[in-house]
Amino acid sequence: MALVDDAQREGARLAKACEVLGVSVRTYHRWKAPGSVRADQRPDALRPTPRNKLSEQERTDIVNLCNQSSYRSRPPAYIVADQADQGRYLASESTFYRVLRDHGQLHHRGRQKAPESSRPPTTHAADAPNRLWSWDISWLPGPACGTWWYLYLIVDVFSRKIVGHEVYEAETGALACELIEKAYWREHLASKDKPLILHSDNGSPMKAATFLQKLYDLGITPSRSRPRVSNDNAYSESLFRTLKYRPGFPVNGFATINDAREWMHRFVGWYNHEHRHSALHYVTPAQRHSGEASHVLARRRATYERARQARPERWAGNVRDFGLPEQVHLNPDQAASG
Repeated sequence: MALVDDAQREGARLAKACEVLGVSVRTYHRWKAPGSVRADQRPDALRPTPRNKLSEQERTDIVNLCNQSSYRSRPPAYIVADQADQGRYLASESTFYRVLRDHGQLHHRGRQKAPESSRPPTTHAADAPNRLWSWDISWLPGPACGTWWYLYLIVDVFSRKIVGHEVYEAETGALACELIEKAYWREHLASKDKPLILHSDNGSPMKAATFLQKLYDLGITPSRSRPRVSNDNAYSESLFRTLKYRPGFPVNGFATINDAREWMHRFVGWYNHEHRHSALHYVTPAQRHSGEASHVLARRRATYERARQARPERWAGNVRDFGLPEQVHLNPDQAASG
């Protein structure tokens, strides 16, 4: 009350002062009796007992009923329905649950695994190329309905560059080994001592023993998404969408596997060296991967600055930010980032 009075003497409005202290104006007026300040009487108020409150005897009857041999393995919904069929009603199902919970008798007792809260996704961060890769397998339509070619694709999460791709006739761990080994040598990772993480979903080729052994031999750490959660591998899923909605994609299917391989070769060349990626301020993934992107964006910023200096009346503020993030996160921690 003294703080509100001081604020009002300094020119503050009553409503704003009460809002800062977390009390309403009506509460302030109720507390401020003429000539004195009354204490808050809410904690000591005598409140009437709710008319629908169960008595202790009724609560005991519910517990005793649920503990009977014919009901002790039954859920409250069954007990209430069975009692109603016998012409007896004690309380609602929710009241049964509440009383049993208060008595510590509401626990999981089935043989099946108790429900568990979903674990958060695995979080990774990359501050340079070839620190974090994401890979997956997608189906390319074949010459007839129901036939497919299998596209194995690896993307660098930091630069968005496609660092490895192959089109095969099947999904196997042995073919995945061939894919990752080619990408490993193509990116000259044997001469680097920085660790590499390879993220994927829970497909059978990703969990194959031969593939995991190959990762171990190459010094690559495997990482997998949560079961039945597709957006934990968002970079690969987004790339597949870009690929399949690319103009010229043969939606009616590839006649042969060589046709699919040739089309993918052209797509990867376009995507890495011509496609200006929106998440990279419209530089190409190859420029980001090689480190050239910073120089390209610096020249672009200088062009904007010259245009702003030439016609300052057309610019309401500074030029846009052309900086790229120093770290790229896969499945970032929402609580930490918020």
